[in-house]
Amino acid sequence: MVQPHLIVLDLDGTLLTDEKVISEKTKRTILKAKEAGHEVMIATGRPYRASKIYYHELGLHTPIVNFNGAFVHHPLDQNWQTVHKPIDLKVVQEVVESLNRDQFENLVAEVMDDVYVQYHDEKLLNIFSMGDPKVTTGALKDYLKDNPTSLLIQSNEKNVPIIRKYLADTKAELMDHRRWGDPFPVIEIVRHGLNKAIGLSHVAKKLGIPRDRIIAFGDEDNDLEMIDYAGVGVAMGNGIGQLKNIANEITTSNNEDGIAEVLIDRLHLSR
Repeated sequence: MVQPHLIVLDLDGTLLTDEKVISEKTKRTILKAKEAGHEVMIATGRPYRASKIYYHELGLHTPIVNFNGAFVHHPLDQNWQTVHKPIDLKVVQEVVESLNRDQFENLVAEVMDDVYVQYHDEKLLNIFSMGDPKVTTGALKDYLKDNPTSLLIQSNEKNVPIIRKYLADTKAELMDHRRWGDPFPVIEIVRHGLNKAIGLSHVAKKLGIPRDRIIAFGDEDNDLEMIDYAGVGVAMGNGIGQLKNIANEITTSNNEDGIAEVLIDRLHLSR
């Protein structure tokens, strides 16, 4: 009998195929793991509104980590202690004011499920429209009045390292930043000291599951701390090299049921 484990799933590039669905084999294997007494949770950079469809598809009853650790809550338990740590509005305003217009293409701030977009852009809005959020278009300095959960800077390949260097040199103690892997160059900013591992550790303690019984799956740089924290950190075959270098195990890609293969092997589940 395998002791109860906590299975932690990133979404894009990990649990989801390139078509943004959960494959039948992976879904079937995760449900078998749940039936065997293991806990399953999601840890994603997405807001809850854009991840709840998968939460419900898997029939989860666990807390969820959203915004890369800036928002941790339990969708089914109002008494669970929610964690929400947004960025100070003044700091965001300083960053926005420091950017030259030729350095970025757009700015997006999210206050939980409210979205603020500097310039109207259908392609960008399609990404943020999942879950039907309230969207406000216009200058962030005029419309953003609350501390945002996250700030996104859409730029180009040439300016991304320049902006990230500025953030590292001037705001390192106030905010952390990542680069999106796709579909275009975006710098995602959250409050300093937050990452998926922080959110995961909070949930694991509440569930009473030690680190050595955590199996976490990821593919991008926003999964680095989580993969390092977990007892078994698994990098997807399609993951970045930096993640594969620190992972305990490398599985097949998100399109090849990489999650299912590891769970079948490690938790002795039937195929």
